[in-house]
Amino acid sequence: MTAAADFEISEPFRPQRLEPLSALRAFGRLIRDKEDTAQVFEIMRALSGRSIARGYNRLLATMEGGRQAFLREELAHKLDDPAWLARFGPGSVGAAYRAFREARGFTAEGLAVESRKVAPMADAPHPVLWYSRRLRDLHDVWHVLTGYQTDALGEACVVAFSYAQTGNLGFGFIGWGAAREIRRENSAVPARRAVLQAWRHGRAARSLPALDYEAVFAEPLERARARLNIRPPTIYDSVPVEVRNALRLRA
Repeated sequence: MTAAADFEISEPFRPQRLEPLSALRAFGRLIRDKEDTAQVFEIMRALSGRSIARGYNRLLATMEGGRQAFLREELAHKLDDPAWLARFGPGSVGAAYRAFREARGFTAEGLAVESRKVAPMADAPHPVLWYSRRLRDLHDVWHVLTGYQTDALGEACVVAFSYAQTGNLGFGFIGWGAAREIRRENSAVPARRAVLQAWRHGRAARSLPALDYEAVFAEPLERARARLNIRPPTIYDSVPVEVRNALRLRA
């Protein structure tokens, strides 16, 4: 293989320059239609910078993370396998995740489809892209582990938590931007404080990308939260469910 061919293959995986204007435009589209998940991936693409490569290197620096990188299993395949999910008993992380997705009709493949709209090479057989897919597929699992629901405030909080875990500026941008919009819509909702607490909880928790999630899914949910030092989302929980569900984030 020639040096030129090596360069052409490696080019798509180089760290991206930050594109704040692209992120701002995508955020505006997301605010107008919060179901337009592709805009989330556009923001992540525009602001990921070196965070994906750095995160992969951090993964390799731990024994379990290195093992997961060596195995390179695709989490989405397991998360969308009903037989695999059925293995986890009542009270476990796996059972909580199963109930979470069944109640909402979510699938890991659904997120993957949205990501491909922005990143056509998302499924390429490259270790750094495998790590990026892993973070994508863990989004709903982290909802379950952290206790944040899928209302607008819950999404803002879980991405703030993810920012602390991954260092990806896109997560921080979405979390803080959503908190600002929630405050504009309903100033009584402590959105900024909830998002800041979520970020702090992400910093305090153990590193989640490197975990063996088959083992995590078998654990009782509260025991897993305690072991991973995932603290209760007290500010988020202080907002009544009906108030959280009424948030629309419309421009």
